[in-house]
Amino acid sequence: MAEPFTLYKLIVLYILNKVDFPLTNSQISEFILDKGYTNYFKIQQVIAELKESGFIREEAARNRTLYHLTEEGHETLQYFKNDISPAIQQDIEQYLSEKQYELKNEVSVKADYYRNTNMEYSVRCQVIESGLPLIDLTITVPTEAEAEKIAVNWEKKNQEIYAYIMAHLL
Repeated sequence: MAEPFTLYKLIVLYILNKVDFPLTNSQISEFILDKGYTNYFKIQQVIAELKESGFIREEAARNRTLYHLTEEGHETLQYFKNDISPAIQQDIEQYLSEKQYELKNEVSVKADYYRNTNMEYSVRCQVIESGLPLIDLTITVPTEAEAEKIAVNWEKKNQEIYAYIMAHLL
């Protein structure tokens, strides 16, 4: 069995390896905290060290950070996978099985905004599936408040909006 800190790193790598989409810090932390493996501060240290080592990479998305497993992380996991007990592996697989739709939906919907060259705000709304955009919509609005509202509403109403657009285009 691996040292506890090494085990936490392997757990994070194992979780990211088992999904075909990135996970947020809170999604990764939720499993580890719920199981009582360690505390929040150690998880943050684990994630920082994995990032620094190049085993995971982060992607900034407006108000959250998404984590992806790198090739180096995958290779390391394959080498040390047996250091994760079968019970922990089973816990992870059960957690992901129960929550996969919820986890995937949470990270597959993206909305971000930025100030464009016309000094207005462009809001990019996306739904990503299997790494490709299912819908990719950019809307320009005059104020940051409107951009923020669109981004928030996209996260709440994207399925309804997508269905509306598809119904009217097909």
